[in-house]
Amino acid sequence: MDFKLMPLKHIAAAMMLGFVTISSWAAPVPAEKPSGLDRAEVLSVARKVADWQVKEFPNNPYAVKEPKGWIAGALYLGMYDWAELSGEEGYFNWLKKVFNRQYWQGGDRMYHADDVCVSQTYIDMYNKYKEEKMLLPTLARIDWVINNPSKGGLDIDYSKPLSYERWSWCDALFMAPGVYTRLYTLTGNKKYMIFSDAEFKATYNHLYDKEEHLFFRDSRYFNQKEANGKKVFWGRGNGWVIGGLAEILKTLPENDTEYHPFYQQLFCELSERLAALQNKDGFWHASLLDPDSYPSPETSATGFIVYGLAYGVNQGYLPADKYLPVIEKGWKALVSAVEPDGKLGWVQPVGADPKKVTRDMTELYGTGALLMAAVEIYKLSE
Repeated sequence: MDFKLMPLKHIAAAMMLGFVTISSWAAPVPAEKPSGLDRAEVLSVARKVADWQVKEFPNNPYAVKEPKGWIAGALYLGMYDWAELSGEEGYFNWLKKVFNRQYWQGGDRMYHADDVCVSQTYIDMYNKYKEEKMLLPTLARIDWVINNPSKGGLDIDYSKPLSYERWSWCDALFMAPGVYTRLYTLTGNKKYMIFSDAEFKATYNHLYDKEEHLFFRDSRYFNQKEANGKKVFWGRGNGWVIGGLAEILKTLPENDTEYHPFYQQLFCELSERLAALQNKDGFWHASLLDPDSYPSPETSATGFIVYGLAYGVNQGYLPADKYLPVIEKGWKALVSAVEPDGKLGWVQPVGADPKKVTRDMTELYGTGALLMAAVEIYKLSE
């Protein structure tokens, strides 16, 4: 079926008839129920964290200044997942209220991956409510980018805006590809996946260390070393990648065999490496290869990694007997960082490399990561 010129109302009809679906490529393999995960506790923690963040959202400086940016965009993804799991319309209504205020637009920079992260949740909301206003701005923006590709390179230099018009930093692999896979699945138009796949693989070839099986944050870190002499691999940076891979795999068309194998293979390879780097306390720290220099817990890296690993087990991509102990330990670590009022602590602030973290630090993307992890953890414990 050719959706290239099809009106949106016809796309919606096709979706309802089952011509277009969003699901995983491989059939899920049932996992053994984790003995240390309690479904009621998972729901309680997630609700407490979500409610605290909704209450505090108006007081967050990024929510005020950049509600269409990546910082809030990662929260929206987690909040949508939580709204689906909880079945409580109030969370969807909250998202609608926020998105209506920003007219379902992305950020101001047309090419910048950070400024389209929010569109992933816009498309999810469109799939649920079928309101064209939720989709049209994203379609127009992405079509323009595809028709007017950037001439920028992949060596990042923040003094030169052209150098970050491409996906030249590893965080971008969470921010943008999930928009394109969603549009590909929704419309059936292969142009979205052709563009995204080419850009993703360019970034992969540039930033992925095939010896360490980890991603550099960007080209500035190729020759940098930690205090212990190891390469600099940022915890949240690699958390962004595994979370982004999960979003790609979740939103590719059912039974896709052209693109899925590459992303599943990379997902499994990165999962194995990250699982081996979990600290004894259950957290992944800000520096993956020099945790002694950054001994504090770090919940944004931990949240995204737990989300990715739990998704992988739920889908049968990762063997349960090997990964469940890692996931369970990581989830317990996350829970230990939640204050009685629902505030999630130990979140490294906005940055591009390992930094010191304290328990009082929190941020919107940390909450989003925990909620995404909670939903997959709950499915594990079913």
